[in-house]
Formats: sequence, structure tokens, C-alpha cells
Amino acid sequence: MRAIANPAADPARLAPPARDAQAFHAALPGYAPTPVRDLPAVAAELGLARVAVKDESERLGLPAFKILGASWAAERALRERSATDTLVAASAGNHGRAVARVARMRGLRARIHLPERAAAARREAIAAEGAEIVAGGTYEDAVARAASDGERPGVLALADVGDSGPARWVIDGYATLFAEIDEPFDVLLVPAGVGSLAAAAARHGASTGARVVAVEPATAACVAASLAAGRPVRVATPGTSMAGLDCAEVSAGAWPDLRAGLHGAVAVHDAEAHAAMRELAAAGLRIGDCGAAPLAALRALVTQAACARLRAVVGLGEGSRVLLVATEGPTDPGAYAAAVAGG
Repeated sequence: MRAIANPAADPARLAPPARDAQAFHAALPGYAPTPVRDLPAVAAELGLARVAVKDESERLGLPAFKILGASWAAERALRERSATDTLVAASAGNHGRAVARVARMRGLRARIHLPERAAAARREAIAAEGAEIVAGGTYEDAVARAASDGERPGVLALADVGDSGPARWVIDGYATLFAEIDEPFDVLLVPAGVGSLAAAAARHGASTGARVVAVEPATAACVAASLAAGRPVRVATPGTSMAGLDCAEVSAGAWPDLRAGLHGAVAVHDAEAHAAMRELAAAGLRIGDCGAAPLAALRALVTQAACARLRAVVGLGEGSRVLLVATEGPTDPGAYAAAVAGG
């Protein structure tokens, strides 16, 4: 399935974006809105009015957007669990590093559960934050281990998947990313793993009139499969270089917003993400696999017959202003260098 238009899209049903996290984030040391960078050559080539990138390659000292959700979820959860001494999380890399950084900032211990195929560079980055690493099995196995770990005394699980309070607060934390956008866009393409960021994007789109499209790996397209089925479904995940999107099922807490707020989803292959990484690098932007995927998806959405229905649904044409959410920088520097050097 290359692309799907969501037959259940009804953004009017969504609650407005949460705003409580914005002041909290603004008070954090080193906070600054991440930039929106134009890609005029891409816009001209594809016949669009504007193409821009929300560049999350540096966010509060980390190379990904995830700390927005982790920091706000920790703030909210610790108000209720003040006796906590350890934060735990499941992650493919970026969320775990963000939770580890938050724990260090708050003087707490951290334990991060990773899938077996998590890249060595991402493991090392999390360990460098002072966290204990527990690796093994799939991402879903890591989620189950972290949830069980969070039931121990003094331990708080900061999940970005599921329907717990922290999982919902993660989505609320991501609202800051979209609140920083002060220019009008008609179409927004956002990477979707379990769907928490895409849920925040859907709320933003509902409040601004932007049509929101999820972007997934072709080998882990759980959002598209769920939209097609009208309910969350689990998919096989044989692996992808887009590690942060290598997820078999959508988050229960994100699903209502995804079903009502997404206009559709586009699946991209690893080779296409790598080509987009090279294109962005040539434009002076160091963006990792997950962050480059929306550019690959946009090319497919504009040019491929398999995307024609979704293209019409979102009204993509010569007057369209498109924003791509580039969620990460090179979180695995060796793999990034290899991808950019290839071609």
C-alpha cells in the first residue's frame, strides 16, 4: 500500500491543541523555537507554492524533537509521583535518550528498554546520559518490559505509547512544536511511528485548517493499515533504517486523533528516505532517516499514480504550501554518513 486516503477523517471532532506545555518548555534552559527552512528548488520542481522543513535536528541540546514530550510528561507525572527515584521508558532510540536526559536534569536514575536491533550509536548515546540499558526482542517487547518495570516502587514509566497519563502528556508536550509555527501551511507531512507526534499534528491541523498526512516506512505502516481497517491493527515489522518509525501498532491514546484528524498516510522505502537525506544534505540540512521521510513522501504524493486519490483529498497543487516535519538529525552518525555518501 503506497498511500491511503482516510475515509473517516473529520477534524472538527478533535479537541484543540493543549497549550499548558508551552510556558514550561519556554522556561527550560536553552529553549528556542526550532527553525522553519524553505526548500525553494523542491517547490519549483514539484510545482508547489512553497515547501518548507520544520528542522528538529537540534532541540534543547538533543538531535530530535522527543524531549518536548518526555520533559512535559515527566513534569506532569512527577507532580503526582513525587517519591519517584527512577524513570523508565521503551524506545527505539530518541525517546529513550530524551527520558534519560530528563532524568539527569532532575537528579533521577533512568533505565531504558530497547529492541535488540537498536543501533549501537543510539545505545551509546543513551548510556552517555547516565542511563542503564536493557536490550532484547522487538520494540513491542521493550514496551512490555518498560510497563512492567514501571509497576515497581519508586519507578515511573514515561511511555510514548498506550493510553496512560504519561502517554497522553507526551502528545500534549509535542504541541509546542506546532505552536511555534506562525506561518500558514495547507498540507503538513509528519513521520508516524506509534502515532503520538502525528496525533499532535492532527490537532494542530484541525485548529489551522491544514491537511495532515502521516509518513511511515513501507515495512512498518501500522497507521495506514489501521486507517484502512477503521481500527488499530498490528503489522509485521521486518526492519527499516527509519528506526524511530519501526513500530507494529499505533498507540491507543493517539488512535482517536489519528482516525479523525489524519487525511491519509504515505509509505516510503528506505532507499527513498536515503535519497531524501542526500537531497537535504545538499541543501545544507543534516537530517536523519525518519526526518527525511516526509520529503520522500511528498515526492511520491505529487508524482505517483498510486497517490492520486490522496493527492486530490488534500488538494495538493500549484497553490499549496507544504510543511515537512524533519524530526531528527543524524542520531546514528555512521549510518547517516553511509546513506549520504551512497546514491
